[in-house]
Amino acid sequence: MKDNCRREAKKFPPLPRLYFSKIMRAIVEFELIQDGDKILIGLSGGKDSLLLLYALAAMRSRLKKSFELRAFTVNPMFSPDFQPGLDRLRKLCRRLDVPYDSREVDIAGRLAAQGGRDRCFTCAFFRRGAVNRFALETGCNKVAYAHHHDDAVETLLMGLFSSGQISTFLPKTFLDKTGLTVIRPLIYLREKETADAVSIHGISPVKSPCPYDGHTKRQVVKELIARLTREDPLLYDHLGAALRESAVGDLWPRAKTRPEMYNTYQEYVKGQKG
Repeated sequence: MKDNCRREAKKFPPLPRLYFSKIMRAIVEFELIQDGDKILIGLSGGKDSLLLLYALAAMRSRLKKSFELRAFTVNPMFSPDFQPGLDRLRKLCRRLDVPYDSREVDIAGRLAAQGGRDRCFTCAFFRRGAVNRFALETGCNKVAYAHHHDDAVETLLMGLFSSGQISTFLPKTFLDKTGLTVIRPLIYLREKETADAVSIHGISPVKSPCPYDGHTKRQVVKELIARLTREDPLLYDHLGAALRESAVGDLWPRAKTRPEMYNTYQEYVKGQKG
């Protein structure tokens, strides 16, 4: 027993208390993990997904819940030099006793065919589709993504700026069409914390093959939040508070349809004589 504990300690140096408590808060508050779960981790190779992989692998020995893990990477075929990164991910997953797979999805070709329009939406759409298909093929009932708190805040503002909608992604989402549940255990971690945690554990992220990395609408919003937060240190906290349903205050009623407006119009305007 002691030898097993020593091996686990060597394999999983403990997460700093702050990180562990934030991940546990998300798991407990939103009931993200249950007995018998088979969880597929979307592993891009970036700092966030690497921390998610490491944290969930370590949690198997910390939680009373019994669950299984797999990891899966979508190769978007942006670069022929991505294979060494996939090999590194496979090696890491082997060390953590997490089965690993990857598949090529020609996202680069699809973006080229549509002239680069809606790049991030198209990429995310096909990535999610590939991950969901693999989850169903391998009998997984949950998919874990490494979205953190900054991602949620940025998504809130992006929706407001681009479509006038006040919404963001949820810590846990059930997908009716597939029967899968999406979970986000890192939702309470800030982006800087994910970077620091990966550095602490000596895990080297795989460079993103995306040719648009750092030149997206999300990056613009990220930089806007950073600039405004320098001017008002409480701004980010206020944006974070706006993620909750209870934060919704007085809003205008929904826009009426044309027939509804016409009926009301008739109540206000006298008939016109010919």
